[in-house]
Amino acid sequence: MNTRHNLGRALPTAVILLAAFAAGIGLWLGMQLFSRAAPPTKVAMMYPEPRPVPEFSLARADGKPLTRDDWKGRWTVAFFGFTNCPDICPNTLGVMKDVRKTLVAQGLADKVQFQFISVDPDRDTPETLARYVGFFSPDFVGATGKDEALQPLTRALGLLYTRTPTGNGDYSVDHSASIVIIGPQPALVGLFRPPLDATAIAADLATLAGKP
Repeated sequence: MNTRHNLGRALPTAVILLAAFAAGIGLWLGMQLFSRAAPPTKVAMMYPEPRPVPEFSLARADGKPLTRDDWKGRWTVAFFGFTNCPDICPNTLGVMKDVRKTLVAQGLADKVQFQFISVDPDRDTPETLARYVGFFSPDFVGATGKDEALQPLTRALGLLYTRTPTGNGDYSVDHSASIVIIGPQPALVGLFRPPLDATAIAADLATLAGKP
C-alpha cells in the first residue's frame, strides 16, 4: 500500500512555499508576542493567543460521538494521521504512550487526554481504529469522520492532509506531523513539532496542566 508523507509532492509547489512562508511568519510573530504570563515550556510552540476551536462531530472507535464538548475541562493532545501509516504515526503514538506513562506516574493522568484522529475514514473503520490505538494505550481515544467534518477542524488547527491516487485504484495519504495542544477552554494553544522528545513533552504538559 502506498502511503507517502512528503506533503510537498502532493500539493502544488506555490501552495507549499506560501504555506511555509506564512508558517514562518506566524512562528516569528508568536515568539515575539508570546505573553510573559504564559508558563514556560521546553519544546512546545505556544501561540500568542488561544485560537478558537469550531464545533465538530466525529465518530469514536467505540461508537460514541467525539465533539468539541469532549475537549472542555481537560488538556487534550491530539494527533491526526491514519492506521496504515508506515512510520510517522506509529512513532508519534509511541512517543505519546511514553508521555502518558510519565504523567500517570506524576498523578496527572486525569488532567490530559490523548487522541488519535484518522484522516482516512474509508479504511479506518471503528474496529481498525480500536485495535490500533489500543495497541499503544487502552486510554487513547481513536476517532474519525468524513471530510465534511475533518476539513474544517484540521484547517482551524493549522493542519493539512491530502489523498493522492496512485493509479492502481489505491491512494496515498499525506498529513501534518505535528501534535496539537488543546487547552481546557477548549482552544488551540500550541503544538509539538518533530522531532518529538517524550521527556520534554511530558514536562511541558505537566507545566501546562498546573503541576504544583
